[in-house]
Amino acid sequence: MSVRLATPDDAEQIAPLVERYWQFESIAGFDRLRITALLASLLSEPQRGACWVIEAQGRLCGYLLAVFMFSLEHGGLMAEIDELFVTDEMRSTGAGARLLAQAERDLAERGLVRLQLQLGTGNHRGRLFYVRHGFSARAGYELLDKPLGNN
Repeated sequence: MSVRLATPDDAEQIAPLVERYWQFESIAGFDRLRITALLASLLSEPQRGACWVIEAQGRLCGYLLAVFMFSLEHGGLMAEIDELFVTDEMRSTGAGARLLAQAERDLAERGLVRLQLQLGTGNHRGRLFYVRHGFSARAGYELLDKPLGNN
């Protein structure tokens, strides 16, 4: 297994993994052309975010997508894991841990100061994974959101 930073040329290969992730999380509205274009756009603008892929036997078998934002409170640029997915056959092989470790190293080298994520309340296996890798709930805070425009 090897982990590398994705390029815009990888967008078409990442999109089917995104589709599987969205099915796993019951996220509606997957549109392959739209997702491929969004991925290519993000991967063309490294100041907005990054994506890491993991390959085994010449095939992509997982990805971690992080987006960047500035935080005055935390003293600089931080990242949020938007999506992390590993195919069923590669789970429990260390693939997710490798993706996360490489992303953390690369983000720290770029000077980012914090990494956060959102996790479904019913995703107990995911919670155990993230806790094992040093993540915890931020005491006294919860996520609130609101769609804007036509989203």
